[in-house]
Amino acid sequence: MNSKYKVLKFESSKFDNVEDLVSIEEPLEISLKFKENDKWITKNLSITMRTPGNDKDLVRGFLFNEQIVENIKDIETIESYGEKVGQYNIQNKILATLNNSKNVNISKIKRDFLTNSSCGVCGKSSLDALEIVKKDKTYPNEPKISKKVIISSPDILKTNQSEFSKTGGIHASGLFDSKGKLINLREDVGRHNALDKLIGSSIINDQIHPKNQFVTCSGRLNFELVQKVLMTNIGIMVGVGAPTSLAIDLANKFDMTLIGFVKKDSFNIYTNNKKIILD
Repeated sequence: MNSKYKVLKFESSKFDNVEDLVSIEEPLEISLKFKENDKWITKNLSITMRTPGNDKDLVRGFLFNEQIVENIKDIETIESYGEKVGQYNIQNKILATLNNSKNVNISKIKRDFLTNSSCGVCGKSSLDALEIVKKDKTYPNEPKISKKVIISSPDILKTNQSEFSKTGGIHASGLFDSKGKLINLREDVGRHNALDKLIGSSIINDQIHPKNQFVTCSGRLNFELVQKVLMTNIGIMVGVGAPTSLAIDLANKFDMTLIGFVKKDSFNIYTNNKKIILD
């Protein structure tokens, strides 16, 4: 499932306005209805970011893999509900009703699911938890960075990764100044964790100066990564992979410049090109 976005693409030393297909990212709130002491209870279990489609299969797998139910047959129904949004009329809430509560692990239902290395949003128990608390937009015209700085930042990041050269299986996030100098870098097996480490380290060391900085990440760019960078008020984010639809929409809302698919001679600007030196 994807959607078209207008992109300013740099390739072969020139800029072109093109359309790009972007994978849709939407939150799915999973709730569970079951009986406890002969009373029906509905509990918000978790929220996960996903590409819409096959949501019932996702819920079945989630309940079984977390061992909330030991037998898939204990699930009576799974129904999507809530407001229909977007071009595909997506519903972002889903309710699983159980027919055999005796085999349900109640203790697992009553705890909040923890975040993990692949999905920082997983575990939030309500869609309300996704509401970003930031109210002010980033600086609309600062900093200014060049094409050369954008293209070189992933290589600088990779060169300075101590663990990647050993294992090849670790993500990194880096804080750069507008001239392309690497200020700080952190690594982790999880993209979200690497960015959290970078921001935590940079704040405690008084290294955050939004008017003169940008962040580069080693992987694709999703909603939560954009949200984390926005909280620092840094207004440019660069990634070697693709952004999701929700990441683009969020960046656009706060005047962040979001750049993806950075290669040796090309990249895509998805939002606010005012901060990029186009000459």
